[in-house]
Amino acid sequence: MLEKRYIDLHCHSCCSDGTLTPEQLVILGIQQGLSALALTDHDTIDGLADFHTAGKQYGLETISGIEYGTLYLHGKKRTEIHIVGLDFDENAPSILEQMRFLLQARDDRNKKMVDKISSLGFPLTLEEVEHNAGGDIITRAHFANVMVEKGYLSSRSEVFQKYLSPGLPAYVEREFLTPEECIHSIKAAGGVAILAHPTLYNLDFGEIKTLCRMLKKLGLDGIEGQYSTYVGNQAKKIRKIAASIDLALSGGSDFHGQNKPDIHLGCGKGNLKIPYSYLEEIRRRK
Repeated sequence: MLEKRYIDLHCHSCCSDGTLTPEQLVILGIQQGLSALALTDHDTIDGLADFHTAGKQYGLETISGIEYGTLYLHGKKRTEIHIVGLDFDENAPSILEQMRFLLQARDDRNKKMVDKISSLGFPLTLEEVEHNAGGDIITRAHFANVMVEKGYLSSRSEVFQKYLSPGLPAYVEREFLTPEECIHSIKAAGGVAILAHPTLYNLDFGEIKTLCRMLKKLGLDGIEGQYSTYVGNQAKKIRKIAASIDLALSGGSDFHGQNKPDIHLGCGKGNLKIPYSYLEEIRRRK
């Protein structure tokens, strides 16, 4: 009998908010016994070239990925949801166009956050935050790190609780792509579009199904049927929704290295075994 092959189709490097380099992720993937790994950094493809180079060097199948943040508008609610793109051409015009838009939007937001935080009596510079981030992607976590390092507050959680969460004094809302724009850019580049971690959006399962139906009309190919924080019968319910509207199953740990130390590459919290057949089915959807 053939040995089971396992994969991880959702992880992050230091090019967004993870702590390992793309090469280190490849090495760890091999150590974890994975047959394939997708790098899905937030709103950037900057790590993919090094990721693929490392995959060839060390002998691991590497898959191009990205995790787009977008807004789902339903009634009077605005919910941030994430669309993962997999197995696309990262040099496709549709992807490069979105990267230019997102880079400018990030730059504008970061400058506004520096001004807001400094005006609250916590002077810092964009250069300090960039140094902490170590790459092109700056998140609120990097602002929080600098504020703690400078002794302004005692912990990252305190920074978020008092200043950096939505509605608080230092928060600046992101500029989002629409779900349609995200899905279009992925599919125009030859990839597949996956709804990430649907249980994290404060929606009940009826609302998740409604969301999936709407996204499927826009071209959504699949949904994460395995994910590190699914508990109880959540995974079973997600798989039932997928089957009812013909969505492929994907799965991933959402590994971030030391930024999420309880989540491990390939196995999540010990609850994941994502079969290679998921990737095969996803590719059949192209």
